[in-house]
Amino acid sequence: MSVEVFSLGEILVDIIPVEPGSYVDGKLFEIHFGGAPANVAIGIARLGHRAGFIGAVGNDPFGEMLRSFLEMEGVDTKGVVVKKARTTLAFVILQKGGERDFFFYRLPWTETADTMLKPEDIDLSLVSKAKVLHISGVATAFPPLSEAVYIAMRHAFDNRLHVSFDPNYRGDIWGSGRRALEAMDRFLKVTTLLTMGLDEVVNMFGSEDYRAVAENVMEMYRNIQHVAIRLGKRGAYVKSREKEVYVPAFEINAVDTTGAGDAWTAAFIVFYFLEKKDLETAVRLSNAFAALKCLRRGAVTGIPRRRELEEFTKNIR
Repeated sequence: MSVEVFSLGEILVDIIPVEPGSYVDGKLFEIHFGGAPANVAIGIARLGHRAGFIGAVGNDPFGEMLRSFLEMEGVDTKGVVVKKARTTLAFVILQKGGERDFFFYRLPWTETADTMLKPEDIDLSLVSKAKVLHISGVATAFPPLSEAVYIAMRHAFDNRLHVSFDPNYRGDIWGSGRRALEAMDRFLKVTTLLTMGLDEVVNMFGSEDYRAVAENVMEMYRNIQHVAIRLGKRGAYVKSREKEVYVPAFEINAVDTTGAGDAWTAAFIVFYFLEKKDLETAVRLSNAFAALKCLRRGAVTGIPRRRELEEFTKNIR
């Protein structure tokens, strides 16, 4: 069976504290699989579709853990290369209520494996056979990875794939939303689905008026056919060229929101682009998938299986 969705970009280890709060007094940590596009690949696989990942890991135990986990989940790893480097780390600062922030062992602070992926490491013929290519904005920050990402996105766009792009803004990497938006301009020009959280809307576009931002983005980038904005506890909003949809969130007691946006994006790709459900149904199911993720700690350990989603949403029409 051929790969339906390829994710491309950063893959890393999330170091997550067991309890929320400051690092000052010392913490007990857990290690978890991480990296936004890799998380999306896992979500797609758990929903019963064929996902593949393209990226670089280090030749260390963490790199082996990441690759092995992908394979265990049924994600195609033909595009995963091993670099003579350490695997990237992301330390999570967990706050009460499950919200979080990050700081990285990665460029611009130190060079690690994920940013070392080169254009020649990617087999574009594999990408051409898929239906969707998904990218995270973290991968656009530094070469050679940024160049590899652009070439793959351009290739996918020219071959009429759906090209999904999540800016995934991280201040620790970019420094400012303005700098990130300026750097991402060329990537947005080969995007068909822009999916982002409200924090990206505020940090990069300087406004909480997500509807106006979506409209302005689609006016500026005529290639973008859908803008999806995740609103956390408030739900999600999606604007297409034909219509707009807002669906409220499910009420839950969140344990950890790490990876919730990635779970939402994976579900939206599956239900809207692969299974062709109507826009409102796709957003509702994506909200449910993300809500279930937030009930467990870890970006991918919390991602539900399809049967869990079906049980959760059995009374939803």
